[in-house]
Amino acid sequence: MKAGLRIVLGLLALLVLATAALLAWAWAPDLAPADVEKRWAQAPSTFIEVDGLRVHLRDEGPRDDPAPIVLIHGTSASLHTWDGWTEELRKTRRVIRFDLPGFGLTGPNAAGDYSMAVYVRLVLALLDQLGVQRFAIGGNSLGGEVAWATAHAAPQRVEKLILVDAAGYAFEPESMPLAFRVARTPGLSALMGYLLPPGMVEKSVRNVYGDPGRVTPELVQRYSDLARRAGNRHALTVRMAQHNTGREQDIRDLKLPTLIVWGQHDRLIPPVNGDRFAADIAGSQLVVFEGLGHVPQEEDPAATVAVVQRFLQR
Repeated sequence: MKAGLRIVLGLLALLVLATAALLAWAWAPDLAPADVEKRWAQAPSTFIEVDGLRVHLRDEGPRDDPAPIVLIHGTSASLHTWDGWTEELRKTRRVIRFDLPGFGLTGPNAAGDYSMAVYVRLVLALLDQLGVQRFAIGGNSLGGEVAWATAHAAPQRVEKLILVDAAGYAFEPESMPLAFRVARTPGLSALMGYLLPPGMVEKSVRNVYGDPGRVTPELVQRYSDLARRAGNRHALTVRMAQHNTGREQDIRDLKLPTLIVWGQHDRLIPPVNGDRFAADIAGSQLVVFEGLGHVPQEEDPAATVAVVQRFLQR
C-alpha cells in the first residue's frame, strides 16, 4: 500500500514539474500597449477615436486626392502588411490604412463584437471623420471581406475594389496556421492569453507565405509583438468563435471595377475562391501570382503593387 502511494505521489510530482517546465517554456504574458507602440507606432502613425475605439491609423500621400485608397489587413495582421504597397502608392495617391478592432495597436472591441456589420460601420465612421466621401478600397483575407462588404453597404462611396486572397466564400484550407488552429480549439484557446510557445508565430507566418524563405526575423518579431499587445489574443479567440461572414449574394450584387489578386500557393484560402470572385463580380479582373501565398502584398509588394497601379490608372 505504501509503495503504491509513493508511486502515485512520484507521478504527481513529475506531472507538476512537467507542467511547470511547460509554463516556463511557453510563458508569454500580454505586453502593455504603450510598450508595443514605442516600436510599431512610429511616424507616420497616429491614433483616432472612432466609435469609442482608439484606432491606429496611417494616412499618407497627397491630400488633394479626390478618391483615396483605403487598405484593410487580415486576421492577426496589421496595417504594416501594406508597407510595400504604400511606399509606391503614396507617391501619387492618398493611402489610408488602419488596424481593425482586435488586431494590431487598435486593440480589442470593448463589446467583444467582431461581426462584419461592426467592421463595416467602423470603416465608414473612420472615413467620415477624415472627411473622405469617395474612395477605392482594398483588403487581404478578412480585410478583403470587409472591403467588399463596405462596397456593398455604401456603393455610392466606393469607386474601385481590390480583393487580395479575400474571404467571402466557404473554403477548406489545405493548411491552417498553428495560431489559428489553437485559437479555434476549446481549452487551448483559453491559454492563448498567457502562453505563446517559441516558434509558434514563426511557423504561422511561414505557413501563409508561398516562399517561407522570405520570412525575416523582424517580420516574425512584429507579428509576435502585436499578437501579445494586451487583449489581442483573447480577441482572436472571441472572433474565431463568432460566425463572421457576409452573404455570397452580396458579392454577386457588386457593380464596380474590381481587381482580384491571388497567390497561386495560398494554402489557407485556395485559389479556386479567386475564380469564384471573378465569376460572380461582372467585369472583374483576376491576376494570379505564381510562387506567392496568402499575403502576396507582403511577400512580394513590388510585383503585386504594379498590377494595382495599372488597375487604378485605368
